[in-house]
Amino acid sequence: APPPSVVEADGQDRLGLHGEGEADMEGECKAHTPDMPPGDGNTPQCLNRALEGLSSRWKNWWIRGILSLTMITGFFLIIYLGPLMLIFVVMSIQIKCFQEIITIGYRVYHSYELPWFRTLSWYFLICVNYFFYGETVADYFGALVRREEPLQFLVRYHRFISFTLYLAGFCMFVLSLVKKHYRLQFYMFAWTHVTLLIVVTQSHLVIQNLFEGMIWFIVPISTVICNDIMAYLFGFFFGRTPLIKLSPKKTWEGFIGGFFSTVVFSFLFAYLLSQYQYFVCPVEYNSETNRFTVECEPSDLFVMQEYTLPATAQNLLRWKTVNLYPFQIHSIALSTFASLIGPFGGFFASGFKRAFKIKDFADTIPGHGGIMDRFDCQYLMATFVHVYIASFIRGPNPSKVLQQLLALQPEQQLSIFNTLRNHLREKGMLPPAVLEAQ
Repeated sequence: APPPSVVEADGQDRLGLHGEGEADMEGECKAHTPDMPPGDGNTPQCLNRALEGLSSRWKNWWIRGILSLTMITGFFLIIYLGPLMLIFVVMSIQIKCFQEIITIGYRVYHSYELPWFRTLSWYFLICVNYFFYGETVADYFGALVRREEPLQFLVRYHRFISFTLYLAGFCMFVLSLVKKHYRLQFYMFAWTHVTLLIVVTQSHLVIQNLFEGMIWFIVPISTVICNDIMAYLFGFFFGRTPLIKLSPKKTWEGFIGGFFSTVVFSFLFAYLLSQYQYFVCPVEYNSETNRFTVECEPSDLFVMQEYTLPATAQNLLRWKTVNLYPFQIHSIALSTFASLIGPFGGFFASGFKRAFKIKDFADTIPGHGGIMDRFDCQYLMATFVHVYIASFIRGPNPSKVLQQLLALQPEQQLSIFNTLRNHLREKGMLPPAVLEAQ
């Protein structure tokens, strides 16, 4: 049972259900923040033995470095295994991040034994994933949907089914309300929904970016990783000037060094990946082989172009033109966001952890904390890439348009066909002989 200082004499909770005031609420929250294990508490014994004798600063440096190289190696191995494996990894990371954030809420308020809190949290996670991944199936697996009768029913009524599932969870929450815990239960209801917004929505956008071409998945993630590593290295060796109070160890030297390093890395990495169909072609599902394919004629973004340099650059470099892939120019925009705005995702996470007096979200990765500690900037980056593609790169989705056309009545399809034929005739794209043959 919770101590007397946690529960009021009249049975009300310590978060001020009678409106005691902001200061009392804050003080009582501090009294019941979760006890989280230190971030390096699960460091392998072999590493501890190999690094004993070093100062804690250098020991942490080596642990972070070794584990970072291990994770980067694993990342490229997963890329080698293909798009399907990447999707499963994104889903797994999403679930782990959700679990870490929900666990913090449960540890803060577990003394109150809120009914159905964790059960409803996981139920809402399933509902939201069903909605988002159902949308993905409808958008990118049109051939499979047309072939399977049960899938046609699920796709046709997908949003209604999703809404019904959510309503069931909503009603369960209302039925679970207990008089003495009203405010806390609504706190945790909001906690769950904000977590779903931050974690599930962003992971869905990561997968959407992947279907545009693996390069839109790999380059943004790699730029965030590069910025994180280079900012740490510049800050470790040269850092003197504090950057932001939320993260006292962050320095201006690390921030600036990370920015320039990331832009250069992204520019060169984009040049390398733009040469291979495997990375630049949209990921599509082949219903005949039941496999994902990444074969296409590369778009203009990934065809080498000649650019004339500005006069100032010509005088400085003694070059009049340069040959670049257009995607390299876009990579500068991606790396700039990753370096200048992306870190604010980390600052946001730092503020969250400070609010609950915890060092890390979990202790999953020695020297790094939890999975959420590594992906706090990635989620912000995923949203930016999705918006960037929709605004500057992608046009209408032919697969989705075709699927909508096939769902129409035959008379409607014939009307659209005649309209399209007349339009192409006016454009001169259909020769008269073809039209007469029709």
